[in-house]
Amino acid sequence: MSRVARLGAFIVLTLALLAAGVFMIGSKTYLFRSTYQLKAQFADVAGLAVGADVRVGGVHSGTVHSIDLPHRPDEEVTVVMDMDRSTHEIVKQDSIASIETEGLLGSQYLAISFGSAGQAEVRDGTLIQSKPPLRMADLLVKANGILSSSQQAIQDATEATAHLNSVSAKIDSGQGSVGALINDRDLYNHLTQSTSGLQATIIQAQAGVTDFRDNMEALKHNFFLRGYFKKRGYEESSDLVENEIDQLPAGAPSKTFTYSSNQLFDDKDSVKLHHQQSLNESGDFLVKNSFGVAVIVVSSGMEGDTQKDMVLTQVRAMMIREYLVQHFGFDDSQLKTLALGKNATGSSHAAPGSIRILIFPAGSIVPPSKATLAGVALK
Repeated sequence: MSRVARLGAFIVLTLALLAAGVFMIGSKTYLFRSTYQLKAQFADVAGLAVGADVRVGGVHSGTVHSIDLPHRPDEEVTVVMDMDRSTHEIVKQDSIASIETEGLLGSQYLAISFGSAGQAEVRDGTLIQSKPPLRMADLLVKANGILSSSQQAIQDATEATAHLNSVSAKIDSGQGSVGALINDRDLYNHLTQSTSGLQATIIQAQAGVTDFRDNMEALKHNFFLRGYFKKRGYEESSDLVENEIDQLPAGAPSKTFTYSSNQLFDDKDSVKLHHQQSLNESGDFLVKNSFGVAVIVVSSGMEGDTQKDMVLTQVRAMMIREYLVQHFGFDDSQLKTLALGKNATGSSHAAPGSIRILIFPAGSIVPPSKATLAGVALK
């Protein structure tokens, strides 16, 4: 071989070795730097490729060395990473590897989170935790679901608008009650007259309440009755009906205590309690048992003045209530009174001249007091 041929062969061989060295060096990102390896396992690497970036805190700190398929179907794909030795200080045993995407359509890279200060450092070959990647296909499925829901909502709103337009058209044409009221002047006038009649009824009720108060004021100054008011300090007639209800609660009482007038009061016209100890049994029951409402029902005999007997039963009911409230600790808002006077209606809950304490179970609806009814009627 001539000298020129040998020189040519040497140059070609040298260039080939140089090219091979360039390719080898180019494939080794950390050829001249100290590195260590980490591993993470994923069920799906979502297109991650060998040589992809590994970032710690968003900073390029390594590359994907290899991606190894599992040997069995129930195992996961193992990703091996070459990491810069400087990351040892911030990557710990509790760091987490995740596959991220550059933008929406960019390439994939591995992101590793900072570890906790108290955790141990990772070693060469350590397997760290991972979390599944967010796939674009999953996002598209969710977006499609949201779009479908939005379209359904728009369709529902369109149908509702169509219904409203239909209702408005019927009202304009006089169909239905509202349409007739708007378009028929005679019907409107008739309803106005009915409203006027209702207002007249309310005015009559107010007048009746006013008469009731006037009668009570007159009774307070009556020679036979004024002692009831003075002894008990009832300067206003409304005090007598403050805790008095208009009727008994619905349903049967769960417990009943019955007393005669002679058993609790001096005589048939007296309001002074006598042998109050007889009430202790009912007071103990109210303290020791839960209940909805208790009602003191008082009636008088069938003889005598009607108005006087009504006030007599009201005062007696108030006297019994005051004794129970003062001597027994329970919620006094649950104790009501009901004065029946002569009891001409023949109530099954109070024979003439009797006192009964009716105790209704929890949950019973308490009727409004007479004072409340009077206040509503006057408004």
